[in-house]
Amino acid sequence: MIHFEEFVLSNGLKVIVHPDFSTSMAAVNMLYKVGSRDEDPSQTGFAHLFEHFMFEGSVNIPHFDGPLQRAGGENNAFTSNDITNYYDILPSNNLETAFWLESDRMLSLAFEEESLETQKSVVMEEFKEHYINQPYGDVWHKMSALAYKVHPYHWPVIGLTLEHIEKVKMRSAKDFFFKYYRPNNAVLVVAGNVQTTEVRQLAEKWFGEIPAGERWERNIPQEPEQTERRLLEVHADVPVNAIYMAYKMCARTHPDYYATDLLRDILSTGDSSRLYNALVKEKKLFSSIAAYTTETVDNGLLMVEGKLNKDVTMQAAEKAVEEVLAEIASHGVEQRELEKVQNKIESYIAFGETNVLNRAMNLAYHEMLGNASDVNLEIKKYKSVTTQAIRETASRVFRKENANVIYYYSKN
Repeated sequence: MIHFEEFVLSNGLKVIVHPDFSTSMAAVNMLYKVGSRDEDPSQTGFAHLFEHFMFEGSVNIPHFDGPLQRAGGENNAFTSNDITNYYDILPSNNLETAFWLESDRMLSLAFEEESLETQKSVVMEEFKEHYINQPYGDVWHKMSALAYKVHPYHWPVIGLTLEHIEKVKMRSAKDFFFKYYRPNNAVLVVAGNVQTTEVRQLAEKWFGEIPAGERWERNIPQEPEQTERRLLEVHADVPVNAIYMAYKMCARTHPDYYATDLLRDILSTGDSSRLYNALVKEKKLFSSIAAYTTETVDNGLLMVEGKLNKDVTMQAAEKAVEEVLAEIASHGVEQRELEKVQNKIESYIAFGETNVLNRAMNLAYHEMLGNASDVNLEIKKYKSVTTQAIRETASRVFRKENANVIYYYSKN
């Protein structure tokens, strides 16, 4: 159980405090409710680029990392389809340093042309290294475009093309900042060896005077229901043939999410999982196979991907995967099989909660989803999933017309 208190500043900043006096450290997590789904289709990759830009310093603090390191702290950030998350970890007796740093870049980020050009170059090199020059690196670009025709999940977080990043201008950076990086679009979580009274005082001191942003409504075009199987064939200089099969699934906040996530575990967690046992160990069609979910705020994807053994055709590989999926959809799973993955999830959640930063990030994420207190219901929701729910979820998700398939052929 994660105990916490919460309050809201007059400018709309939501603040959550989770005291934990078993540690001498404090975690300060700032979540902004903006991700790649909020981008203009003609300027993708901007949310991720801006994450980098935020570390270029503010008007009063030219180098963000320096003061934090001198206070014994460290920091990092990440961007997803739905959020951008920044966090600082430091000794709790230096807590105010993190408030000073985070508030100053929220209030007065330094918009320097040289800094923007530097970060554009960094992100473009990342794009080339991980997505253009990496074997299978463009899979997510291709799968996003195949699976989503209307929704902005159509492009990956890194962006659709290098040109979109290259053409970013300072005017766009300022517009983005003053729309999304405002107190009323953020969640601040402070966890660790802290008192709520102290956090409230620091929040008022450092964030209270920052103006709230203008109110706006997110208007995301929703993806229509898919009605036919989609297939894309790719030929590239990669080591072996691979297949990628993505099925539309529910949103992260939907009640069916928990059954879908457990279904993914049944398929792919460990050597006794359905896919590995049937297709790697027994039939020897794949050298490796895995399943995962995207866990997005709007309807996501359950992906199955595998590397084929020599002389196995794409059609045979796809058919074999479909047979494993159809078996669950038709006959379900045994109670002991479900309980096994439920226990694994429970252990994973419990282990994650031993880390004060994980607790801070989970509180922020669940608050963004709707209610921070839901973080304490996760295990219960997983445990309440029945074998019948698993079968029904598999029947809904693993329909032929709901599949997006990439045959990724090796030229070798």
